[in-house]
Amino acid sequence: MSEPRINDDCVFYRNPKKFYPTAERAEGIYIYDTEGKRYIDGSGGAVVVGIGHGVKEITDAMVRQANKIAFSHGSQFASQPAVELAAKLVEFSPKGLTRVYFSSGGSEAIETTVKLARQYQVERGKLSKYKVISRWTSYHGCTLGALALSGHTGRRRLYLPLMQHTPHIVPAYCYRCPFGLRPEKCNLECALDLEKTILYEGPDSVSAFLAEPIVGATAGALVPKDGYFQKIREICDRYDVLLIADEVMTGMGRTGKNFGIDHWNVVPDMIAVGKGLSSGYTPIYTVIVKEEIHEAIKKGSGNFIHGHTYSQNPLSSAIACAVMDYLTKHNLVSKSAQQGEYLLKALQALSHHEFVGDIRGRGLFAGIEFVKDKKTNETFDPKLKLNGLIAGRAFEKGLITYPGGGGADGVKGDHLLLAPPLIITEKQIDDMVSILEETFSEICNSALKA
Repeated sequence: MSEPRINDDCVFYRNPKKFYPTAERAEGIYIYDTEGKRYIDGSGGAVVVGIGHGVKEITDAMVRQANKIAFSHGSQFASQPAVELAAKLVEFSPKGLTRVYFSSGGSEAIETTVKLARQYQVERGKLSKYKVISRWTSYHGCTLGALALSGHTGRRRLYLPLMQHTPHIVPAYCYRCPFGLRPEKCNLECALDLEKTILYEGPDSVSAFLAEPIVGATAGALVPKDGYFQKIREICDRYDVLLIADEVMTGMGRTGKNFGIDHWNVVPDMIAVGKGLSSGYTPIYTVIVKEEIHEAIKKGSGNFIHGHTYSQNPLSSAIACAVMDYLTKHNLVSKSAQQGEYLLKALQALSHHEFVGDIRGRGLFAGIEFVKDKKTNETFDPKLKLNGLIAGRAFEKGLITYPGGGGADGVKGDHLLLAPPLIITEKQIDDMVSILEETFSEICNSALKA
């Protein structure tokens, strides 16, 4: 175990008790610390790095734009890089999504969708529509509005007195079906729960439904049954409810499609995009919306009452343009699909471990869920913090993962999320799985038998 960090600096770390090695440089799928140790970035940071670290084309674009203008405020000037980025995103998006609103954080993007939905309804004369329904076993951000919409008890409980109540429905979680059904015998009851909730809340009060196409942080690449989002789209249309896709993690090729929702040929009314949009080279997030939402505001009050200091920032926009160009030039979306199949197949070799319950995902977005009993899917005691123990041991061996807990009921449940850069090779995937095999074996022979 590493020695506790000595309080010799002024950084307020997320976990003040944890020791953090200092990252010095990065290249491709690897990060190197100041001691020279190499780490495989098996999670792309927090599912951010898509095109890889240290890409010269991106740093060249940074310098070119910085030499022109780095900042202008969106209330005063248009930005040519922002105009270009918006056009690229519209072309990249499902047909019908034609307008792009800019922000600089994922939580900001989610709250932008909520405010857009509300103002859209008001501009149409639907003044009573304000509620946004979301799902349990979800995560949409850490600001109070986004956290209220998130469905993760462990993240919410400390701040509940500060949050507005929002309605939640059951997750699309086949491994732990809320209705005790098998996928082959279900009638998409988890999707029908949206209709029940809309009726309970009152259709005239519901503005939008928000969901991650494939759940990330709270459950580890949770893929819904085919037909789920088609049914969700039907229900939203029936009750005049907007469908918002949270693609902050799953967008920009991560799941082997441009966006996660594309796996089901469903067109949402809004998409929140981030992380992979800049691949970590700069903070930038956007919301892509249907034309009718933009038109309702333009023809109504004429002003979206919302904005951020770095919206349409020219430097960040230029960087994101370069990332999108690189993504397209190197066919990384299709490579994510191809390498994702290899990753999921390779991960199956880990299923012999007694505590590996489920392996799932799409593209280079994969999850491993851990259970105490494979027959019953019983979880481990949260006090064991199994996901952290596994992630910590893998980190010591040079593999970065994204651990998570609470997927089963908001508190119980352990998983790892894997989301390496889309440039990863089969050999590098084998290296990842080899480290996981060593890690699982050691954890099984130590922590789980203690």
